[in-house]
Amino acid sequence: MNTTQHITAGIDIGSLSTDAVILRGEQIIAYNVVPTLSSSESAASLAYDSALESAGLAHADVSNVVATGYGRTSTSLAGKAVTEITCHAVGARRLFPQAMTVIDIGGQDSKVIRLSDDGRVEDFAMNDKCAAGTGRFLEVMARALDTDLKSLGHLATLATQDIRISSTCTVFAESEVVALVAKGVPKENIIRGLHRSIAERIYGMVVRLRAGAPFVMTGGVAKNSGVVTAIEERLGTKVLLPEEPQIVGALGAAIIAAKHEH
Repeated sequence: MNTTQHITAGIDIGSLSTDAVILRGEQIIAYNVVPTLSSSESAASLAYDSALESAGLAHADVSNVVATGYGRTSTSLAGKAVTEITCHAVGARRLFPQAMTVIDIGGQDSKVIRLSDDGRVEDFAMNDKCAAGTGRFLEVMARALDTDLKSLGHLATLATQDIRISSTCTVFAESEVVALVAKGVPKENIIRGLHRSIAERIYGMVVRLRAGAPFVMTGGVAKNSGVVTAIEERLGTKVLLPEEPQIVGALGAAIIAAKHEH
């Protein structure tokens, strides 16, 4: 049998979303993203089964499955579990062979991963001690500003003044935002300030790692154009964006599954 026709899958079980990717050889033939909610195991099954259905496949058609993310050990669907650091590096390099640094901002943590010339993980920095600068942070701030999470990127472009958000803790930053709203500061200015505070955190990790361009941004927050712009301004360079930033970890897992079929 031609190995390029082997079908493999990757499942990335994150804190907020669970993503599944199905590969035939090197081609993505289906993917799905679902909310993780209360059960990692149920989310993994739902994402995987929906992706298989989209591809017109059954479980028996898939030769190997690798799981990654927070809940990678909670599913019986995968034959192997691999860390999200490795999977994001592999997935980002497949999409952008020139990538040297991966910036992954997910639901509850942010990571900067420095790659070697051959794409291996050389070093990484991770903020998982608090939600500041993550998807959860932005959810809380959108609620405090009485706005929709999806509108943040556009609203930031309407900012007319730079506002500095000094708190790095989500709880204190929320109090700061509420105080700024009470003072009549336009929400557009506050949102740009929040995006810049995230960019500052990422910049700090990049400097600490001595990481360099080209940068690839993965994770759900990469869909927020305001955060992407703020990071590009702080780094002084353009950031490469996947078509679907949320599935990069699952793609990496599926690629690793293809390499370890036996």
